[in-house]
Amino acid sequence: MIAEEILELAVGEGVITADQAKALRNLAKEHLPPPPPPPPPPAVKADLEEDEPAVAQDDEAVRFITSFADIFVSLGLALFFSSSAYLINLYAGATGMWAALAGLAWLVAELFTRRRRLALPSILLLGLFSASVFMTSWTLVAQLDPMAPLNWWHPSDHQGWMLAHSMSLVLAGITTAALTSLHYLRFRVPITIAAMAAALVAATIGLVYWLMPDISGRHVNALLLICGLAVFLVAMRFDMSDLRRVTRRTDIAFWLHLLAAPLIVHPLITGLGHNSANLDTYSAIAVLAIFLGLGLVSLVIDRRALLVSGLTYAGIAFGALLQRTGVTDKTPAATLLALGVFILLLSALWHPLRRVVLRLLPAALVIRLPHSHLSAS
Repeated sequence: MIAEEILELAVGEGVITADQAKALRNLAKEHLPPPPPPPPPPAVKADLEEDEPAVAQDDEAVRFITSFADIFVSLGLALFFSSSAYLINLYAGATGMWAALAGLAWLVAELFTRRRRLALPSILLLGLFSASVFMTSWTLVAQLDPMAPLNWWHPSDHQGWMLAHSMSLVLAGITTAALTSLHYLRFRVPITIAAMAAALVAATIGLVYWLMPDISGRHVNALLLICGLAVFLVAMRFDMSDLRRVTRRTDIAFWLHLLAAPLIVHPLITGLGHNSANLDTYSAIAVLAIFLGLGLVSLVIDRRALLVSGLTYAGIAFGALLQRTGVTDKTPAATLLALGVFILLLSALWHPLRRVVLRLLPAALVIRLPHSHLSAS
């Protein structure tokens, strides 16, 4: 297009007339190419919150604190709910207190979770809501005399504490799972899925005690292990649907792994049939072998939760081995030192070790594991 200054200069010097300059302007407008379209917005996954930065490094990035406002609001929540619980309990009793706390937790979450998206207050409010719902259901069932159905289902001499409260546990677990699912649909807090899973595990344990009052400790351990493996598989489902760990699903998987870890580790360790406070040499070695196996699984799936849950048992086993060598006065310090060195070395060598482990696995499995694209590079 001819510049406007050139046209005005041509008219002033008599090269063209004013009508000809106007005709040239109209001709240029008619044949001017359309402006290029604006660049498309960056692609964002549907379940990635706008205020949640994508994290692509090979680490377990879980948001606990977004700013100091999280700590400030959390302090306020602690003061508000503790004083509210005390006052409500004076006038409404335990059941009324728990019900009121559940309602208040939901209302406060409307501001600090749904609108302001504060991380730590959202976690605290979800924990308070799920615990309050569970305790409300528990106390309501207890007031309805849950022992009455046991009179025709189980002999009276089998009515221990766990059996007497089994129906309370079942109903409280189911109610908590149902209401926490509604909480997740409303607020989308990642830890909610783990709270729902924990409630279902509690309901399962209560139901098993109801059906089998003479269940042994070994079978209880087997039940806990099955529940832990089920939660672990659900966590892996979320992990494998977000291999680069950039969406909310990776946070959901983290909390599920944190729940599954003790459910898996405790039955495996206690299943050895020995008192953890007095392990013999072979039992201590077996505990350490299980701990190393859990570490291998942690490397494969790139999650450290299993190791954290097994640290206590590994420390007990290592301390037992030290006592067998006659080092009794320095056992606690030596045990803590060994665990600290192990954690530091594993943290420093996590990525090289994971690359080595992944190279030993079938390629069809590796490509379905989180962050395998980074470990292989």
